[in-house]
Amino acid sequence: MCCEVIFLRIQWKKLIPCLLLPLLVGGLAGLISHNGMEAFEALQKPPLTPPGWVFPAAWTVLYLIMGFACYLVMMQSPNHTALRVYGVQLAVNFLWPILFFSLGMFLPAFVLLIVLWLLIFLTILLFWQVSRTAALLLIPYILWVTFAGYLNFGIYLLNR
Repeated sequence: MCCEVIFLRIQWKKLIPCLLLPLLVGGLAGLISHNGMEAFEALQKPPLTPPGWVFPAAWTVLYLIMGFACYLVMMQSPNHTALRVYGVQLAVNFLWPILFFSLGMFLPAFVLLIVLWLLIFLTILLFWQVSRTAALLLIPYILWVTFAGYLNFGIYLLNR
């Protein structure tokens, strides 16, 4: 019964754009940087590098989680600073694969990833003020970006 009530209360006209925005941002970045994937396959990679199919699968799940977290905050406080910071981190998220894959600029990409990590952390803190659930939903995202930082820096060191 509880889950049914929650499901019926969802405002789908607001949820769908919240889910689609990060998916579109990630999809567009993927399209722009797709040609760099061939070069990526030829790079020396650090230990624990997952197979290539893991990245789009993980990012798709993360983008959906991010979108739902955004929806939760938007429903509680539609003009909150947290949503603006969320938008900024999404823009930085868009730039990283272009810098890393398309341009092969591994060290600047790593620096940008540090900025992204800080923005995600700030987003979590701001989301916490509005919706603790939304903040907690972003924990897998910051953990994945932390892992991406390890991979990014490892690739920089191994391929300079």
